[in-house]
Amino acid sequence: MQLNDAVVFISGANRGLGLAFATEALARGARKVYAGARDPKSVTLPGVIAVKLDVTSEEDIASAVAQCTDVTLLINNAGIAETGSFLNIGAEAMFQRQLDVNVLGPLRLTRAFAPVLAQHGGGAIINVLSVGSWITGPLLATYAATKSAAWSLTNALRQELTAQHTHVLGLHAGFIDTDLTTGIDAPKVTAGSVVNAAFDGLQQGDMQVLADDITKQVHQALSPHPQVYLLAAE
Repeated sequence: MQLNDAVVFISGANRGLGLAFATEALARGARKVYAGARDPKSVTLPGVIAVKLDVTSEEDIASAVAQCTDVTLLINNAGIAETGSFLNIGAEAMFQRQLDVNVLGPLRLTRAFAPVLAQHGGGAIINVLSVGSWITGPLLATYAATKSAAWSLTNALRQELTAQHTHVLGLHAGFIDTDLTTGIDAPKVTAGSVVNAAFDGLQQGDMQVLADDITKQVHQALSPHPQVYLLAAE
């Protein structure tokens, strides 16, 4: 799918990776870019259309679909990350909050926008996943579990949407240099490099994009023994 003349809807587009997606979509010639955010006033990028969107709100999603009837590319970018292991006090509530945004959010938006995409020839969906789809550890245990679920969801939706010619791409990356990773002392890649990899992959018809070196290394290590997912993430 080409970005030129596309109509793009991005969740969580007011900052970080979502803002980078919006910026690059415009640079690549998108005809229109809808920027979803809980507070539309926080969307300040010139040239985009701010849309009120909380991905946990069915009302917000219905309103967004009614407003954005020309979408050809949906980018499920909105996500949250909380640190802590499954054995910590409060882990169940923390896990539930992240599931609601990171897994059910993309599901809600995909189900809502699928008919819109179908009306315009099928279009495409990009789901922002993570290297945490495959590896985990105590620091990001609950977050990684939601990304594993989101990866499975992405693969299922790809198969279900084939009949209406909607292309589904899963985007995996390690730590990205945004405010979401502030305070994490680890190698990070730029949001721009991740977005460029995603859009290049979409243009080439890829179903999966591994956006940085650590993700490529982990993906390669899924098959050898001992498998990387059996070990603690360092």
